[in-house]
Amino acid sequence: MTDKSIVTRFAPSPTGFLHIGGARTALFNWLFARHHGGKFLLRIEDTDRARSTPEAIEAILEGLDWLGLQPDEEPVYQFARAERHAAVARELLEKGLAYRCYCTPEELAAMREAARAEGRRVGYDGRWRDRAPEEAPEGIPPVIRFKAPREGETVIEDRVQGTVTFRNDQLDDMVLLRADGTPTYMLSVVVDDHDMGITHVIRGDDHLVNAARQTQLYRALGWEPPVFAHIPLIHGPDGAKLSKRHGALGVEAYRDMGYLPEAMRNYLLRLGWGHGDDEIITTEQAIEWFDLDGVGRSPARFDFAKLDSLNAHYLRNTSDEELLALAQPKLEEAAQSPLSETQKKAFLLLAPGLKPRAKKLTDVIENALFLVEERPLALDPKARKLLSDDARRMLARLHGRLAAIGEWDAPSLETAIRTFAEDEGLKLGKIAQPLRAALTGRAVSPGIYDVLVALGRDESLARLADQMAGDNNG
Repeated sequence: MTDKSIVTRFAPSPTGFLHIGGARTALFNWLFARHHGGKFLLRIEDTDRARSTPEAIEAILEGLDWLGLQPDEEPVYQFARAERHAAVARELLEKGLAYRCYCTPEELAAMREAARAEGRRVGYDGRWRDRAPEEAPEGIPPVIRFKAPREGETVIEDRVQGTVTFRNDQLDDMVLLRADGTPTYMLSVVVDDHDMGITHVIRGDDHLVNAARQTQLYRALGWEPPVFAHIPLIHGPDGAKLSKRHGALGVEAYRDMGYLPEAMRNYLLRLGWGHGDDEIITTEQAIEWFDLDGVGRSPARFDFAKLDSLNAHYLRNTSDEELLALAQPKLEEAAQSPLSETQKKAFLLLAPGLKPRAKKLTDVIENALFLVEERPLALDPKARKLLSDDARRMLARLHGRLAAIGEWDAPSLETAIRTFAEDEGLKLGKIAQPLRAALTGRAVSPGIYDVLVALGRDESLARLADQMAGDNNG
């Protein structure tokens, strides 16, 4: 097999958001295809019509797009191929490799109960496997079951798990077509993977038993099974299966929390795959280095602290202009108007000071909001506390000094404020804290000289004047 012939796929069911485990599976498939110069495809497994929704499909497509994991061809929608799936089941029936089963739901329930009571494996007992068609009861639409091999073993040479062996007598005759003629998941997956030319199936290890069943079906159809690679699931920090409390959220939730797509890609890559001691891995390096040999067999543990640390790294390395583009929609939402050129320029002046103190994009936005807030500023409780009557009178005196500055730049402002502090017999912090509160409405902000420069002379003096007169903002 040449490298260019490699084809992988990501095949989510659109019954909810694109969760973090699915995003990692998509990433591994995308990287494997990119590494080998092959193709990465997307299949939407929308055969569960009751639970598949257009909103979920949109969430999956948006999530993949945000992560930068676009497929190389238009998505395949599984439900649209139902007739092809059913035709394959009928072909197996004609060849004697499948059969009609007339068991009622009550019979199946009784079969399960009896197996449990006797301590046997719960599964279909094959009672219609070799019965004559004339024994078929009237009025009961049959399902079509696969006539699975009963002797020997089915062996999966898994690229992650190694050699995995299943006794065939432990795998029952699965349903291929339901009584209403609709194909089951197991049949649809095999037919679609074959028809799409999928060479490597990379997915969670909760599908390992499915691989054995699907391999049997491939062989019955005379098709070559794909190479399987079953990756361990993601667990929470406590070692339990990942749940919402651990971070099993939709990809869009991480976007809204302020994580960058490149940080998410880097973090998801390191959940179960490694390249020496490397932690910071660019997308270009990931494509160059990624192969299935680097995937571990133990479950990875989700860790928000590591994700925050990685995200902070990528934020620090984001250009000021790119940071503005990322923050602009939320700043405009807060301002309820487009950013002016003055505000954009102010943000770019602040950006070098915003990045080192932020773990997430939301931190950047929060620390830049004062740029777009209307006067007089609404003060948060800590800022209000800093602006005592004495502090306001002190700001009135400082206002005169600042208004007299020739050049409105950081060195001039620092000199003026330090001189003022000496003249007032105050420590610098006693001036900087109320000044910050008056200029930003908050007790925490970027450096005070950066704030003054970003706001500019007129806006800074106007905000100070608002606070000098007293508590005039409710």
